[in-house]
Amino acid sequence: MDAHPVTGEILSPGQLNALARDLLEGSFPLVWVEAELGNVARPASGHLYLTLKDERAQVRAAMFRPKSTWLKFQPREGMRVLARGRVTLYEARGEYQLVLDHMEEAGEGALRRAFEQLKARLQAEGLFDAGRKRPLPRYPRRIGLLTSPTGAVVRDVLSVLRRRLPLLEVDVLPVPVQGDTAAAQIRGMLSRAIASDRYDVLVLARGGGSLEDLWAFNDEQLARAIAASPVPVVSAVGHETDVSLSDFAADVRAPTPSIAAELLSGDQRELQARLAQWRHRLAHLQQGRLQQTGQRLDRAWLRLNAMRPAARLAMLAQRQQAARQRLDALLLRQLDNRVQLLRRLGAMLEAHNPRRRLATVSQRLHTLRGRPQAAIGQHLQRERLRLDGLARSMHAVSPLATIARGYAILRDEDGHVLRSVEQTGAGNRVDARLHDGSLILQVEHVRKRDPATPSRS
Repeated sequence: MDAHPVTGEILSPGQLNALARDLLEGSFPLVWVEAELGNVARPASGHLYLTLKDERAQVRAAMFRPKSTWLKFQPREGMRVLARGRVTLYEARGEYQLVLDHMEEAGEGALRRAFEQLKARLQAEGLFDAGRKRPLPRYPRRIGLLTSPTGAVVRDVLSVLRRRLPLLEVDVLPVPVQGDTAAAQIRGMLSRAIASDRYDVLVLARGGGSLEDLWAFNDEQLARAIAASPVPVVSAVGHETDVSLSDFAADVRAPTPSIAAELLSGDQRELQARLAQWRHRLAHLQQGRLQQTGQRLDRAWLRLNAMRPAARLAMLAQRQQAARQRLDALLLRQLDNRVQLLRRLGAMLEAHNPRRRLATVSQRLHTLRGRPQAAIGQHLQRERLRLDGLARSMHAVSPLATIARGYAILRDEDGHVLRSVEQTGAGNRVDARLHDGSLILQVEHVRKRDPATPSRS
């Protein structure tokens, strides 16, 4: 028996089918097939077996779990579908078949292809890049909701917002969400909302549906308008498994309209906690500022009080009293030292029994006792004279002494000292402070000094 001219060996049917399977799987990429369903079978295993056919031919196909359970429709005999899969060969029977990973109704097939092509083109332009996305405001004040005013979506969104953050303002901007003119009307409403400069964020919302139902949100011009919006846009179109070009162009995609409302509203309990924290910090800062201001006022009052003539005289009197006390203590110490010295001298004299010198010592003792008293009197007299001189100097520079010489201090009704005739006018009341009281005067006429006339000292 001759060997196989290609493989060099004699093949069994299984080996031949294995070679054919490898050849088919290596030669064909994923393929799309549009055909009519036939021989649809779903055994207990959950796998799906069917035939894809047209008027000229047919091919067997299979879709295994779990992908067979993800289908959005129930496959039926005669239904026209668009299927995607890889070509392989079932070795047990020697039949080639398609192992499918995706299948949809053929009515959506053209739309799906158009969607994928448009998505790829816009993505290549960078329209969906993450760097273009704008962050959402943490606490928006007003939201513009573009949706149908009569659908369940608007009720769900408003219910969530009222529950989570009642203070948030929401304007419902009515637009059709399905139909041939829906995309154009959504674009127009989006432009008007942006031009109004009223909204911190805009939301596109719609309930679920088929690809055809959601087609308005796959409009190219709408996607470009969303991407170019200076106001952040949230896309909440369809259910979690639905995807539209608006989702890719928007700054944030929410799986459902209700979740979009939760993303934008935050939790009022968290907001209340933050407000309480800010209130505590503000109170702490205010208390600190008040304490600092009080300390500055106290220091200013002490400085001002120290500058008053009476206060300065009192301070000088205290200093004089302290000096007197120090001087008295010094003199008393000196006197005590001399007394101790005299006692020691007396003891020495007594020890040597110098009677003839007793009178002399007694006389010196009497003399020494009088000297401290005289010294104290002279020192007190000098200090008294010095303090009198200081008092006369302070009195000479005191405003009260100036007033006593016939001058007066004029103040306006607000208590400000008048230093120029420019500070008052006819009809105004002034307070004239004299040395023994005050006079309330009314200005009848203001006479300015001629600049050419020299002022009197």
